Amino acid sequence: MNLNATLVFQMLVFFILAWFTMKFVWPPLMKSIEERRLKIAEGLASAEKGKAELVQAEARIGQIEAAAKSENQARLAQAEKQAAALIEQARKDAEAERARILEQARQEAQQEAQRAREGLRDAVAQLAVKGAEEILKREVNAQVHAELLGQLKAQL
Repeated sequence: MNLNATLVFQMLVFFILAWFTMKFVWPPLMKSIEERRLKIAEGLASAEKGKAELVQAEARIGQIEAAAKSENQARLAQAEKQAAALIEQARKDAEAERARILEQARQEAQQEAQRAREGLRDAVAQLAVKGAEEILKREVNAQVHAELLGQLKAQL
C-alpha cells in the first residue's frame, strides 16, 4: 500500500464524513441546542418575573400590614373613647343615684324628725295635762278638752 493513496483516501473519507455531519447531524443538534437555549431563557425570564412579583407582593403585604395596624389603632382608640364614655355615663348615673338616695334619706330624716316632734308634742301635752291635774287635784278628761289640748299642741 501506498502511503499517499492511504492519506488521500482518509482525507476523502474525512471530508465525506464532515459533509454528512454538516448536512444531516449538525442541523438537528443545533435545533435541539437552540430549543434548550430558548427554554433556559424563558425560565430565567420567568424567574426574573417571579422575583419582580415577589417584590411587588412584599410591598403589598407591607401596605396591608400598615393599613391593618392603623385600622387596629383606630379601633383601639374608638374602643377607648367608648369605654371613657361608658365610664362617664356610669359616673353620671351613679351621681344621679347618689343624689336621689341622699334626697330620699333627707326626706325620711325630715319625716322622722316631724314624727319625733309630734311625739314630743303629745308627750309634752300629756305632761302638761298631768301637771294640771296635779295642780288642780282633779282629773282632766282628754275627750272633753280635746280642742284645748289641740291648741296646746299647736303652740308647742
